[in-house]
Amino acid sequence: MEKKKITNIEVKRKNRNDVFRYICKNAMVSNPDISYALKISLPTATQITKELIEEGFVEEKGALESTGGRRAKALAVSENVGKAIGLDITKNHISLVLTDLTGEILKYERIFLPYVAEDAYYREVNDKLETFLEQNRCSEQKILGLGISFPGIIDLDKKLVTYSHVLGVKALPFDFVSRFFAYPCHFLNDANAGAYAEGIQSESMERFFYLSLSNTVGGAVYSTHGLEQGKNFRCGEVGHMTIVPDGESCYCGKRGCLDAYCCAKCLTEGKLEDFFERLEKGEQEAVQLWDRYTTYLAIAVNNIHMVLDCDIVLGGYVGSSMGEHIQDIRDKVAERNTFAEGSSFVKTCCHKTGAAALGASLKIVELFIEQV
Repeated sequence: MEKKKITNIEVKRKNRNDVFRYICKNAMVSNPDISYALKISLPTATQITKELIEEGFVEEKGALESTGGRRAKALAVSENVGKAIGLDITKNHISLVLTDLTGEILKYERIFLPYVAEDAYYREVNDKLETFLEQNRCSEQKILGLGISFPGIIDLDKKLVTYSHVLGVKALPFDFVSRFFAYPCHFLNDANAGAYAEGIQSESMERFFYLSLSNTVGGAVYSTHGLEQGKNFRCGEVGHMTIVPDGESCYCGKRGCLDAYCCAKCLTEGKLEDFFERLEKGEQEAVQLWDRYTTYLAIAVNNIHMVLDCDIVLGGYVGSSMGEHIQDIRDKVAERNTFAEGSSFVKTCCHKTGAAALGASLKIVELFIEQV
């Protein structure tokens, strides 16, 4: 098979994207910083940033501190470029996040709004969104796009939410939802969005598995190339892998699924913060629930690690709330692990609040960067 040749235009386009992405990610940089980090020549870096400044994407912010010799010009993303919105839809709430191109969260809000598959619901979501933007003095012209996170299978080819057991919808077209909003929309699965938030801002570009432990259990694989989707866009759907044959009933209609043993509601119907407070106090019921929960979770984590051989990041409501109690899970995983590697590969998520909404917003940022 003949290897595809990369044209000079494609190389220039990639360099340009990489430079702008680097500036966005690092907030304040110099041309020498860019040259060194991206392994491109200083004249190439300087020419690219010159073009980006002329086009209004980047601006000079004075000079950086001298490390010897002439002080380098400080470069940053222009404040006039725009902002991105993330919207996470769940069974009982919506979460909204506004970010700039550096990925900084400018505003976050979680609103009680039970899902209903009707026009009126989406109109109300749009009303909440517009109020959210108005309160933050962000005009429509400043918005680059809206990332929408759904708890369901997102088919990017067919442009459908294939199905969501949680929301009770099947074959929901993207355009049925996007028509209610004034911005370009991009759709993500909620676990994928959480994984994207963890991965796209990570200093390490290593592959990892994101295990979302919320009112439902989901998962996603993130690598240097971004999210791994799978043939049917179901890569990482571990919530419905069998943990106990013919075990507890799952909302999907099957029995013994991981979701039936490790969703947040297995610990409490109330606030997880209250549950972990009771656990800290050593209340017997909380201790017993946590022991049962971590036993099944350890089985799942160990199985995932055996298949993928990568770090496992625990996210969602439980992963965000467990704190030092992650050691209980690590200990049980280590007991099951065949190899003498300990369990340091089990980690808690970096983004504790609104991870899915943030990931949806950051996807909009990345799509914009790719077009610059």
